Amino acid sequence: MSEFFFAPCPRGLEPALVEELTALGVRELEPTHGGVGFSGDWTDCYRANLESRIATRVLWRVAQGRYRAEEDIYRLAYGVTWAKWFTADDTIRIHVTARQSALKSLEFITLRIKDAVCDHFRTVIGKRPSVDTANPAVRIHAFLTRDSVALYIDTSGEPLYKRGFKQAAVEAPLKENLAAGILRLTGWQPDEALVDPMCGSGTFLIEAAQIALDVAPGLGRRFAFERLRLFDRAVWAKLRTQAEKRRKPVVELPIHGADIVGDQLRRARVNLEAAGLAECVQLQRSDFLDLTAPAGEGVLVTNPPYGVRIGEAEALAEAYPGWGDALKRNWAGWRCYLLTADTMLPKRIGLKASRRTPLFNGALECRLYEFRMFAGSMRKPAGESD
Repeated sequence: MSEFFFAPCPRGLEPALVEELTALGVRELEPTHGGVGFSGDWTDCYRANLESRIATRVLWRVAQGRYRAEEDIYRLAYGVTWAKWFTADDTIRIHVTARQSALKSLEFITLRIKDAVCDHFRTVIGKRPSVDTANPAVRIHAFLTRDSVALYIDTSGEPLYKRGFKQAAVEAPLKENLAAGILRLTGWQPDEALVDPMCGSGTFLIEAAQIALDVAPGLGRRFAFERLRLFDRAVWAKLRTQAEKRRKPVVELPIHGADIVGDQLRRARVNLEAAGLAECVQLQRSDFLDLTAPAGEGVLVTNPPYGVRIGEAEALAEAYPGWGDALKRNWAGWRCYLLTADTMLPKRIGLKASRRTPLFNGALECRLYEFRMFAGSMRKPAGESD
């Protein structure tokens, strides 16, 4: 039986998610703002959770309808056969998001959906589930447009960018699924050299190593669908076994990370070790300005500091020209990608971007700038004539 699922993703990565799901064998794709809908069976759902590097979650649609007031949403939610899919002993949490809805209070809608689910259980079995906002067994999502509402059960649980191993986080980290999507946008291939010169906690490095070794990103974690009553253990075991057999042995890869801050480098090393990938990636402590390319060509990709604190923006603006000189001096033949929220970066860095891709790092609007470096393009000294 075909079901409808929705996979949200970081905004700007919808086309990349379409490509990825297509490669996973998913059909009937419906890309939209902030994600991709698709029709399929539960095998498709399990596979998307296990294999997608770009999706944030996989949501299963259980009801949809029109509404004019909060009570219409209550009646729709009450009529869903929740007790078929989970028990009153499972804790729940309701998430509500809306676009162009005339209803004033999302908090009240959240409360009414919770009441409807609990009232349904009371009617059917005489007992209601309790709410756990921190670590619920079942997450129920409601999406409201101007006059329609759709209800979903989250089949993922923790967001899919939580791969299950990362230990040493850094402030304002780059989400793993955004990093994986950016790697896809760069066109990087596992046989190419890859460098992150400001690697922080190592997110780009870990995602690249997993791609190179064909490690399914969900192999190290559990999923919410495993707790649903309709969970098919045999199908899931087969998918996991296939993914494990595909995994390539750990070897040294042409993937390099550097950071000028020793503590950041330590975090990257801890995370690589936790992921079982420490032998794959070469790390070194270095200033970006002093770093040299490890190969004649490849991909440089990094998420440099954004300068969100007072004073940092000015310091970064002063550093940009040096970055531009370093790229010209040391990275000829390379495709270089910088993700930043600073729209003045290309002008300040002194390079012309060959491509600009709008992306969101959480709620922060950014651009992924592509700079294709060619030999003999050093900036002329000030005052020198053409």
